[in-house]
Amino acid sequence: MNRPLALLFAVIGTALLVAIAAAISFGNIAAVWLCSIASIGFIGFGFTLKAKLRRKREQPSSPKP
Repeated sequence: MNRPLALLFAVIGTALLVAIAAAISFGNIAAVWLCSIASIGFIGFGFTLKAKLRRKREQPSSPKP
């Protein structure tokens, strides 16, 4: 994963975690659940994308006939 993409995922993931903290402090349970699910999904998507890009990079390119 290149650096700008990794930075984007880190910033958005952190923003979602801050949103969870803000929702907890405001006492909004629905927002806590929504932000928690979004955060887990987004972070999981980042790990999945990273693994997919790593597999693609490590796969040797086969010569075309």
